[in-house]
Amino acid sequence: MSRVPVAPLVKFLVFAVVTALATTVLALTIANSQGGERTDYSARFTDASGLLPGDDVRIAGVVVGTVDSVEIVDRRFAQVGFSVDSAQKLPGSVTAAVLYKNLIGQRFLSLAQGDGGNPVPLPPGGEIPVQRTTPPLDLTTLFNGFQPLFAALDPEQVNKLSMEIVEVLQGQGGTIDSLLSSTASLTSTIADRDQVIGQVIDNLDAVLRTVSDNDQQLNDLIVSLRELVSGLAGDRKPIGDAIASLGDLTTTTAGLLEEGRPALKQDIASLGDLSDQLNQGEPTIEHFLQFAPYKLNKLGRAASYGSWFQFYLCGLSGSVGIGGLVPAQELPVFQSDAPRCGADPSGSGGESPPLLPAPSNLPIPSQLPALPPLPVLGGGS
Repeated sequence: MSRVPVAPLVKFLVFAVVTALATTVLALTIANSQGGERTDYSARFTDASGLLPGDDVRIAGVVVGTVDSVEIVDRRFAQVGFSVDSAQKLPGSVTAAVLYKNLIGQRFLSLAQGDGGNPVPLPPGGEIPVQRTTPPLDLTTLFNGFQPLFAALDPEQVNKLSMEIVEVLQGQGGTIDSLLSSTASLTSTIADRDQVIGQVIDNLDAVLRTVSDNDQQLNDLIVSLRELVSGLAGDRKPIGDAIASLGDLTTTTAGLLEEGRPALKQDIASLGDLSDQLNQGEPTIEHFLQFAPYKLNKLGRAASYGSWFQFYLCGLSGSVGIGGLVPAQELPVFQSDAPRCGADPSGSGGESPPLLPAPSNLPIPSQLPALPPLPVLGGGS
């Protein structure tokens, strides 16, 4: 019967035990789990946003427990339940604050001694009142205030300075030296851009001066703009109806253009032919336009000496329309105000004028003088 080697077996057992212990410690560290008994407490906050069950509970930076629950009570408070090692006795004056663990938003519950030094410890299940709790810092408001400074830094400097600002404002004073160093670096960076900043300030000063000089006009503009907006708000229904009608008009216009496109295309082609004909007859047209005024003047002078023309122009009008799409519209072009173009051009009072003028007064036959006797022909007695 062969014997099993003892040395390799011992080495394997030692390796297995060490590995199990290391794994257990690592798991407890990751899970923030600690052995031993725990004592439950609670704290009331006006704001506990970001604090989650499982987050650390720390005293002087050392993890002593975990957050168990976060609930809303009385509609305006956050009740945070937490547990700490039973070996850690909390004083009656203990204070609680929600602090930032890092810039990605993780938080932890920090416990401190508080003022007064009450020797009576906080009983198990006791509650820290809202007067001795501090809500988390509002990073959005904080960083918005530092936005002009962050614009002058690169991302790495922004992250470093932001973390140090958070730590200082949360009471971790050990980072003040580093914060001052970062502030000095920021100041140096701003000093290097002094000329640019000076130009910006000068331009801003000019803008503010212009706004100040035109304060009344600016005020009138704002008032007018407010009245305009109020008017538009009051007329929003008619404006909406007008927009809808505009859509219908656009559709109708598109249809009109679509229907008229062939005829318009043909007219444009015919205009080309007309232009060619006008170009060919340019000498004749030019001669007509040049001598027509003289001939019309001569014709007018000849007509002024007698009634050579029995027609005259009293008015001229026309109408424009497009089939059944656009109704015909009358376009008065000319209207004479001469008497002969009035309501009674002949002056006869509505009666038919005589064809011939009335004869003048002739003598009556009885009043004519007697004729002398005629001589007898033939010479008889």
